Amino acid sequence: MATHYESRAQRDGTNWTAVLAFIFFHIGAVVALFHFTWPAFFAFLVLYYVSLSFGIGMGYHRLLTHQGYVPPKWVEYFLAICGTLALEGGPLSWVTTHRIHHRYSDLDGDPHSPNDGKWWSHLLWMTVGSATNCTPEEYRKYSPDLMRDRFLVTLSKYFWVPVVVVSLVLLALGGLPWLLWGTFFRVTVGWHATWLVNSGTHLWGPRRFETTDMSRNNRLISILTFGEGWHNNHHAFPTSARHGLAWHELDISWLGIRTLKALGLAKHVRVASVDAKYRPPVIRSGVIIEDEPDQQEVA
Repeated sequence: MATHYESRAQRDGTNWTAVLAFIFFHIGAVVALFHFTWPAFFAFLVLYYVSLSFGIGMGYHRLLTHQGYVPPKWVEYFLAICGTLALEGGPLSWVTTHRIHHRYSDLDGDPHSPNDGKWWSHLLWMTVGSATNCTPEEYRKYSPDLMRDRFLVTLSKYFWVPVVVVSLVLLALGGLPWLLWGTFFRVTVGWHATWLVNSGTHLWGPRRFETTDMSRNNRLISILTFGEGWHNNHHAFPTSARHGLAWHELDISWLGIRTLKALGLAKHVRVASVDAKYRPPVIRSGVIIEDEPDQQEVA
């Protein structure tokens, strides 16, 4: 059965939830510039790291989407909650969308390929279609593992609650400047950093591996996203918990995962070698993207 991802023509209707949220937060980010304080800026930095590295990089992406390592459930849930702070949707919609991206990367069916336009891949794809950009059928097909987890399903439904709670704490501790910088400015900058992975790392940068898509490695985007910009490496070996494969490719989220392993809080950590030979990924039952066994070593 066709899904609404199979062509841009099928993505009809304005997603007013996304459009209004984008406008509201961008206005808040601009207002934050007129309420600068150093404590508010430090609140921004801390929460930016927690939401994008702990939350998106280590949690939503390398753990929930690609199962690059196995932590205790409480660690998994903590990282998932951190992911909601980025305000990029709940884990169910984020994971489903990203698995679809890998399934059809830069082909018909990719929800955010630059082939459909630079701004489409960066932002516009979220401004049309349904509120979550995923259907129940797609959840069942691409994320059955998450669908079986009651906590993740509930968190996906109420993903906005942690952001509200943190925002209220910021307001109580530091007033309006902390709220503006810790929530509005942080979320807006985090959005564009993450969106650059969808757009910029399929447009600009070198390609170490001749993958079947347009993925590229981009150092600047890697800095902004704590390692997610080594995108060609990632598309070559999707389940590798390490994206910066060379010694000079800084990957902060990988250092976080390695720290979890050293503390005994992560096992079965998948790590690809920079010298590994690329082979097209194997798709297991149309759901999880797996690598050939000889492409990875289990750390």
